Amino acid sequence: MKILMVAPEQIPVPGNGSVEICMLSIAKKLAKTNKVTLVSRKSSGLPPASKLGNLTIIRVPTGSSGKYIASVLRYIKGKKYDLIQVDNRPHYMAKVKKAFPHTPVSLFLHSLTFVPRTRAVSASMSRADLIIANSDSLKSTLSSWFPAVESRIHRVHLGVDTARFKPSKSSGRSRSFHVLFAGRVIPRKGVPVIIKAMGIVRSKIRHAKLTIAGGGKSGYVKSLKALARRHRIPARFSGKIPHRSIHKLYRKADCFVCPSQQHEAFGLVNVEAMASGLPVVASNIGGIKEIINAGSNGYLVDRYKSPKAHAKYLMKLAQDPEHAALLGKQARSDAVRRFSWKQTASKLESIYVSK
Repeated sequence: MKILMVAPEQIPVPGNGSVEICMLSIAKKLAKTNKVTLVSRKSSGLPPASKLGNLTIIRVPTGSSGKYIASVLRYIKGKKYDLIQVDNRPHYMAKVKKAFPHTPVSLFLHSLTFVPRTRAVSASMSRADLIIANSDSLKSTLSSWFPAVESRIHRVHLGVDTARFKPSKSSGRSRSFHVLFAGRVIPRKGVPVIIKAMGIVRSKIRHAKLTIAGGGKSGYVKSLKALARRHRIPARFSGKIPHRSIHKLYRKADCFVCPSQQHEAFGLVNVEAMASGLPVVASNIGGIKEIINAGSNGYLVDRYKSPKAHAKYLMKLAQDPEHAALLGKQARSDAVRRFSWKQTASKLESIYVSK
């Protein structure tokens, strides 16, 4: 097939945004058997076009949402595709479908962020020939909010590069119990909850430490650092780390935490941690429970607003390294078996071929 993929306007491809990471990973796999063009925004340091085998990345001018989609439409005008995939932007998808009325157009959704329950979004969603949700949780919510398109919604789980994200080669971990959070440092991700939880953990386990990897607004990060000091937590705020290097951080940890306080459609960081051989302690919210099998490869926290509830599982892992190692081994096995990018692209391709 000749496939076109249209990225959002905010972050270039390649880039550190989870949507862009997913798109490039899927595009590379699809390009093994298809001719794929991925349109992204222009960015300093990146050429107007890049070619990787059957994958071509085109970068067009932006500056605003309107200017970007106009640039995309200008580039694709007069070209022919067997299928067009637009990620995370229902209004872009509707405009692309208007320009290509006889070509199947799919909307690949990674979260609920850009699909508020409004008439305008509903009207745009109705233009899609296919809608891809990255979890059953997201699919269920979309079906409830937009029942007119329920029959067009398919679930395709995301993946992980299991060759890059893999357990450390060292025979053992350090003497400390190292807890890792990686993600955007914003209120909905629950970093204050895990800082308070670590305060409880350290009352029993003095060698526990926390690393918080991710970017956030300076004022908010400053308040989190003050909170860590108040709770006497040796927290390391590493800031934003390029995704090409983030796998190294996972290998230094003993467990991963995902204390999200609002709906997570999938939670890409969880499968990255699992592939790295880490047990995961995560909020039982959204699509996370489709990834974490409680007691097998990690733990799900039902009372996820409670620091005490998170601390209970962290202490369980810290006090029983052998059990933690078994969970980490199973996590790696599950990631390889269920969440490779090859599997993601294969399922997506089968849906597109049938269309």
